[in-house]
Amino acid sequence: MLKKKSALIGFVITIFVLLMALFAPYVAPHDPEYIDLGMKLNPPFWCQGGSFSYLLGTDSLGRDVLSRIIYGSQKSLFVSFASTIISSIIGVTLGMVSGFYGGKVDSIISRLGDIQLAFPLILLSIAVIAVLGTSTLNLIVVFGISNWVVYAKVTRGAVLSAKEKEYVEAARSIGCSNFSILVLHILPNIFASLIVIATLSLAGIIISESSLSFLGLGVPPPKPTWGGMLSEGRQYIYDGWWVATFPGLSIAMTVLGVNLFGDGLRDAYDPKLSVSKLK
Repeated sequence: MLKKKSALIGFVITIFVLLMALFAPYVAPHDPEYIDLGMKLNPPFWCQGGSFSYLLGTDSLGRDVLSRIIYGSQKSLFVSFASTIISSIIGVTLGMVSGFYGGKVDSIISRLGDIQLAFPLILLSIAVIAVLGTSTLNLIVVFGISNWVVYAKVTRGAVLSAKEKEYVEAARSIGCSNFSILVLHILPNIFASLIVIATLSLAGIIISESSLSFLGLGVPPPKPTWGGMLSEGRQYIYDGWWVATFPGLSIAMTVLGVNLFGDGLRDAYDPKLSVSKLK
């Protein structure tokens, strides 16, 4: 990965955002929920009227934009990582069972996946959130359940190919159980594909969470989220362009970093790519 500049850039961006979220109480210069109406729509420090006390300016309620961006990364990353873990566990498990055993089990799981894909993620999320209400837990559950199909389909295809390999036959010949064959032999060999899916899914969930927060269906205020800040800043796009611009840039840079990092992981884990490069 160190030899690929784009992967290294993605790694640096991803680590930077993670550290910013983990150490938000120590990095943020102000309380993200503190309201100071006397400082509302204060511009960034390099603009006329700006102040070094508020490096990226303030919003319509006088809250520090930089502090809200830093704390907003916590919600976005927590929802994204938790949802990705849930969907990957569900999808990989169902995909491995479907591909390994086949038959009626494969048909049932495949049809469930087709039904799930018939509903667009955003519309399904809006419908569920409208019924269950807005909360961090509901967002995690919705995204976690909605994204399992991609993992299941890729895992199923990989297992169908891998279970015919010689190393699986060798494992059977020495008495390995189906569970050990799936977990200890097949899963490590399809791990590279799952890493790529996970990174792409992570970036997609960040955008989806921001979209729902923009629509007012994400994490409820006054907790800062990047999508919520975009929604609040859209009506001040001319008088206070910084309120929406910097959260939008944060989303874009985070998604870009995760995607570049995922591509680097794919190249590092895929032995076929390594062999082709050696040739």
